[in-house]
Amino acid sequence: MGIRILGTGSYLPPKVVTNDDIAHSLDTSDEWIYSHTGIHSRHVAGDGESTSSMAAEAARKAMEAAGVQPEEIGLIVVATSTPDYNPFPSTACLVQGLLGCVNAGAFDLQAACAGFVYALEQARGFVNFYPGKKALVIGAETLTRILDWSDRSSCILFGDGAGAVVLGNDEPPGVASLKTKAHTLLGADGNGSGFIQRTGGTRMALPINADTGVPLKAAPVLPELTLQGHDVFAFAVRTLSKVSRDLCELLGTKPEELDRVFAHQANGRIIEAVARRMKLPLEKFWLNLETTANTSAASIPISLDQAVRAGELKDGMKIVMVGFGAGLTYAGTYCTWPNL
Repeated sequence: MGIRILGTGSYLPPKVVTNDDIAHSLDTSDEWIYSHTGIHSRHVAGDGESTSSMAAEAARKAMEAAGVQPEEIGLIVVATSTPDYNPFPSTACLVQGLLGCVNAGAFDLQAACAGFVYALEQARGFVNFYPGKKALVIGAETLTRILDWSDRSSCILFGDGAGAVVLGNDEPPGVASLKTKAHTLLGADGNGSGFIQRTGGTRMALPINADTGVPLKAAPVLPELTLQGHDVFAFAVRTLSKVSRDLCELLGTKPEELDRVFAHQANGRIIEAVARRMKLPLEKFWLNLETTANTSAASIPISLDQAVRAGELKDGMKIVMVGFGAGLTYAGTYCTWPNL
């Protein structure tokens, strides 16, 4: 009873780029990349693929798993930092059109790699007060299109893909929220905004025509992703472990009682350090970045779907979903699968 995840789905583009492929154009090797990141390969969106097309494909699979028809969806939230258009129309609206969810509201949510947990909490509130409707929560990214492929420190880390879940609620409005303790933590630290950035935006004014006072049209500048690796690593290890512990404390349980931790797949070395700090065996952490790399907001829902379809995420298991990202943002949620 109550709010729960009814179905999961994911999509990874068929095109795969290995570390050896990257080594043909950069001074690096599979051994160096894997030893520093835990990544061997990543999926890359092909011609004709976009954030919206991948999001829609993952959503179709989630809806099929949930046994939900498009007209039953009342809300679509897409967590992404790489929308089809920047910034509008929203990728969520494109997905709504592709799926034929004629009764759904739709919007994008931008909280970087923590975005899926942020979006999940938004949708949880929606189905809590509108229990007759279902919500579709999607994390989707085409990060490979905003990378500087000559920058060895960043281009090796990222891949493309999408993951989705369908939320439902079979209790009266407001009842589910009253019955459960707070089990989600959302946070941010804007002082670290320089650690991970995508260039572009509107911080810089266009040059002005001195005679007319009208802004001159600037030459297009392709946005790129930049990051300060050491600062991000330290923040991630500290934050992921603290949020996971705090969630357990809120729910009156202990980290060692968790069955699985679905942490954002940013870097294998980060997850190993978090496991050591939490004194948990690494086997409790779902790991797939060896073949997916960092898919940002898509990484947690992709992991959930893979675990469900592999039979490794079963009803009644105590899990934590936790992520961090540019902003800086961080978020975590505790649940007894599949109940939120």
